[in-house]
Amino acid sequence: MPRDGTETRERLLDAAERLALGQGFSATTVDQVIAEAGSSKGAFFHHFASKNDLGRALVARYAAADIAALRRFMASAERRSDDPAIQLVEFVRGFEEIGDEIADEHQSSCLYASFVHHRELTSDGSTEVIVEAIEAWRAAIADKLAAAAVRGSLQEGIDLDDLADHVFVTFEGAFILARALRDTSRMRAQLRILRQTLEALLGVTPVESRA
Repeated sequence: MPRDGTETRERLLDAAERLALGQGFSATTVDQVIAEAGSSKGAFFHHFASKNDLGRALVARYAAADIAALRRFMASAERRSDDPAIQLVEFVRGFEEIGDEIADEHQSSCLYASFVHHRELTSDGSTEVIVEAIEAWRAAIADKLAAAAVRGSLQEGIDLDDLADHVFVTFEGAFILARALRDTSRMRAQLRILRQTLEALLGVTPVESRA
């Protein structure tokens, strides 16, 4: 039975992601991707018309995985409580508990940063894919904050969209910090501070104090 080439395509994408996270997408060449994947030029150009085509596919795959993780962890938090304030705190705590693993898996960096300044990709729609992923995070978090505010759980004077952005920025900044210092524990530490900040703003009993 002929193979559909999915395995080879994913291997090329995996190789490109490792290289882009390590040295930036602009510095990554097609030959490097082929060598890293243990593939061939024929296989590469069977799946991708060009390096930029590879980049678009890589951004789309990364964004889809990012949104899937957001939904998975939010669903888990919603199973733990029906209080939106607690749900948001538990959402962050879920990531905090595996912070070292996340930082190590993603090489302590965010792929978005490797692409957002790549001119050829920002002009062909790839940036929109990144924006959609960021807006998905903002919407999910802002919805919880709005629901918490209705219940009187959120301190007054807090802009919901700005706080939702801050949550996202903390995640991405923690990746960069962990990478720069070569210390995956920095990811977990920053998520702990974020969780504690949300507990204070939302009036949620700290995890450490719960019976």
